[in-house]
Amino acid sequence: MVALDLIGIGTGNPEHVTLAAIRAMREADLILLPRKGDDKGDLADLRRQICAAHLDDLSRVVEFDLPTRDGRRDYLGAVNDWHDAIAKCWRAEIDRHLPQGGRVALLVWGDPSLYDSTLRIAGRLGLVPRVVPGVTSLSVLTAAHAIPLNDLGAPVVITTGRRLRDEGWPPGADTVAVMLDAGGAFETLNPEGLTIWWGAYLGMPHEALIAGPLASEARRILEIRAALRARHGWIMDIYLLRRGPAQG
Repeated sequence: MVALDLIGIGTGNPEHVTLAAIRAMREADLILLPRKGDDKGDLADLRRQICAAHLDDLSRVVEFDLPTRDGRRDYLGAVNDWHDAIAKCWRAEIDRHLPQGGRVALLVWGDPSLYDSTLRIAGRLGLVPRVVPGVTSLSVLTAAHAIPLNDLGAPVVITTGRRLRDEGWPPGADTVAVMLDAGGAFETLNPEGLTIWWGAYLGMPHEALIAGPLASEARRILEIRAALRARHGWIMDIYLLRRGPAQG
């Protein structure tokens, strides 16, 4: 019998790894670390560093190559096919390294519940995982800017850059948190009355933060984002947009 743990590990800061996460890592018979074709430099090393910091026996840590996602226009279809392929990779690695069964763990950026697909992929294998919650990029963003996520009694919408670009400002929302933006989806909005709080590499030594009126900060964010991506070879960022004057 195979038991599966999905362990949230925060945004890359080793101090975000909770005591519960460390305990789950140590209980695992196998920890699978995916390698993506676009992983570069410190991004590719972060999971390895977290394992090295908290495990005495690294022989239980196995890396595997993730399949690439089809870039066809049918986005949801391409993602579903990709998840099927990832599930097959998980199964192959589990069968290879735990032929008699055991406990396998995967380390998940942020929290497994928020814009992450590991729970859906686990379902393809018929496994009901134990989920260890992690610190989310959204909570690190609001902490870094020292702002509340929501205005008093007001709603918050969490969405993606793709949807913001295609659909515009979500109806009824006062605050919008945007994840998985390839860059500049906020340029499609009328910036009047909007404030942005942006962050990249949250919780890491090279964390970058910008806040202010969208009208005056949009171009600067795009320029700094491009420079940071060129310098580090990768970028992970998130931002909050709110109607009304800047706070914090």
